[in-house]
Amino acid sequence: MIEVRELTKYYGFKKVVDNISFTAEKGEILGFLGPNAAGKSTTMRMITGFIPPSSGTAVIGGFDITSNSLSAREKIGYLPENAPAYIDMSVYHYLEFCAEIRGFSGTQKAQKVRDTIDRCFLSGVTHQTIGTLSKGYKQRVCFAQSIIHDPEYLILDEPTDGLDPNQKHEVRLMIKDMSEEKAIILSTHILDEVDAVCSRAIIIAGGRIVADETPADLRKKSAMHGAVTLSLKTGDTQTLLSCLGNVPDVKSVELLSNEENNIKVRVFPEDKNSLLADKLLVTLMENKYQVQSAWVEQGRLDDVFRMITA
Repeated sequence: MIEVRELTKYYGFKKVVDNISFTAEKGEILGFLGPNAAGKSTTMRMITGFIPPSSGTAVIGGFDITSNSLSAREKIGYLPENAPAYIDMSVYHYLEFCAEIRGFSGTQKAQKVRDTIDRCFLSGVTHQTIGTLSKGYKQRVCFAQSIIHDPEYLILDEPTDGLDPNQKHEVRLMIKDMSEEKAIILSTHILDEVDAVCSRAIIIAGGRIVADETPADLRKKSAMHGAVTLSLKTGDTQTLLSCLGNVPDVKSVELLSNEENNIKVRVFPEDKNSLLADKLLVTLMENKYQVQSAWVEQGRLDDVFRMITA
């Protein structure tokens, strides 16, 4: 596994990462979230040995990144932010160069390059120079170099940055497919990506970890979690609001819209674990209301993210 032990980083007198510790095991995709300047990329760079920590360390598959850096880095695939690459090289020659650095030669090297090009959907730009590629393709090329040696541990800093929706879907599928045999840490500011890919999420703010939970558990912290959104056919708004407000375990009722006898409301529970939707529907049926739709909110990660990091 990846074990991060009390990592701290100063730039001058400014502490940008403050005593961070966590683990990531094989089979796990760990989302690493935080606002700008929270310390995400700095943490990634220390874990991969790209920059030294001021104190603390990371252990990659049993190898300490500070005392046995080369052995640790051999096990890592790293996609840095902004997808750096040699822009004068063609995609094929760049990946060939990366494979050679990773210790491959001859037919094995050629096979690794071909397999990676196919896996990252780069066959259409194989002989194009990297400097002429779109931002999305540059990102894919840099992602390709991070997996060309089939590493046990992947550190991905904004892996879908600059990709269109179809490309994001493809990369996310690849990441999920690879996670069965690898430990993956994925830095992102896209909350949808956490839901789509990650099995666990760490939120960092001010250089410190402020949350470490599954996406589902994080959503439970949202004020929206457990709320029931209803759409009904009725013209009597006040009677409806009064009826809903008298249902047991209702904390409050919010009128969302009222257009042409179609009313949309959101009902918040006193207890988020209660079966509020069942109680509401029974009451509405008893009072002859025509319910068009009902939706139980699972909670919103963006609400939780703002609450935790503000």
